Amino acid sequence: MSSNTKTELITLRDFLRYAVSRFSATNIYFGHGTTNAFDEAVYLICHTLGLNSEHLEIFLDAKLLLQERELVLDILQKRVQNRIPAAYLTHEAWLFDYKFYVDERTIIPRSFIAELLINSSLEVWFVDNSKIQNVLDLCTGSGCLAIIAADIFANAAVDAIDISKNALAVAEKNIKNYALQNQINLLCGDGFEVLKNQQKKYDLIICNPPYVDAEAMKNLPAEYRHEPSLALASGVDGLDFVKKLLQNAKNYLSEDGILVVEIGHQKEKLLQEFPELNFVWLETQAGNDYVFLLEAKDL
Repeated sequence: MSSNTKTELITLRDFLRYAVSRFSATNIYFGHGTTNAFDEAVYLICHTLGLNSEHLEIFLDAKLLLQERELVLDILQKRVQNRIPAAYLTHEAWLFDYKFYVDERTIIPRSFIAELLINSSLEVWFVDNSKIQNVLDLCTGSGCLAIIAADIFANAAVDAIDISKNALAVAEKNIKNYALQNQINLLCGDGFEVLKNQQKKYDLIICNPPYVDAEAMKNLPAEYRHEPSLALASGVDGLDFVKKLLQNAKNYLSEDGILVVEIGHQKEKLLQEFPELNFVWLETQAGNDYVFLLEAKDL
């Protein structure tokens, strides 16, 4: 970035073009909210300037103040040079219409389970959401799925567990932002360990666990290396956490309860490991290879 950049670029249109060119030339990785250079540039620039991206056309030829140019160039430089994901630069992430605070203490919210909850894809198993009394979100991270579940199942008490105290601090902030402190209970522990002395059974257990295998961890794009490895890595085959989950989940499900788990690209390994289980693979916008459902009676 030349020293003359902030004087040569004048309008929002100039900065948008410049950002797209820089993003494309440096091959930054998209996958934390946007999928291409243009959308990423629009998001970062509009967020920095406090503009609504839906009204972008109105402002394209507006001239930026010198201070605004410096702020925009600074955030673009951090994105390109340090490969920091956009969500960590803006401290916000979105799942559909739900907005969450995020920083590097926790993984950036992204989950097909959010889509399934919001689109009522579990209604086949839960005809009446009002009858759902207890929900558990394992590996809650930022608390995003616990918050969505609490919103969808308004009468349910939601427990949210994570092994990371740092992640739970972020979850607590998000829960307060949604005023759900009375509905969501945060617990720190490894999987079901923290529940061993409790008698509670859950109508629904959701989990977006670590599932990246050792080989994939070695080849992660730089952007993913800003996220806590604890939230990504799960042993040689990527199934360490899920294996323990499947061995113990039945003990914490109600008689008609269901378990919903995101598994990434590990479907074939999972089927080989547990050929006896009657997995139901749920349809998402990316296909039906990423999230499975098991009923308590099948565990």
